[in-house]
Amino acid sequence: MRIHALPFIFVAALAAGSAQAEGEGRYRMEKTDGGFVRLDTATGEVSLCREKEGQIVCRMAADERAAFEKELDLLTKRVEALEKGGVTGETAAKPSLPTDEEIDRTMTIMEKMMQRFMGIVKNLEEGEEETTPGKDAIPQKT
Repeated sequence: MRIHALPFIFVAALAAGSAQAEGEGRYRMEKTDGGFVRLDTATGEVSLCREKEGQIVCRMAADERAAFEKELDLLTKRVEALEKGGVTGETAAKPSLPTDEEIDRTMTIMEKMMQRFMGIVKNLEEGEEETTPGKDAIPQKT
């Protein structure tokens, strides 16, 4: 029984090792005069970290913080405008109804499609009547 479980344990150990390797090295810390600089290698974010009361506390860098706050303000204004039913910055074209010419053109296309479809159905029905076996014919079991 132990021998049969060995491959499963080996696979589980490999999976755990690869999951740990993926998380390893995401953040890189460099010591500076005022504390640490933390780089998130996955997103490129830089944070400034300092030790306070025995814990390391990190904040975004000033330029990233300004960009973050600007984006947050834009999104907040956009959400407010959407909730009110307006659009910010851009004028949104309201959907317009089709013109009479567009409706006529569409109906002409639909009529042609239906005529062709009905022609196909009629041809299939005529072909079916010609091959329908008579009363004396033996039905085929398929």
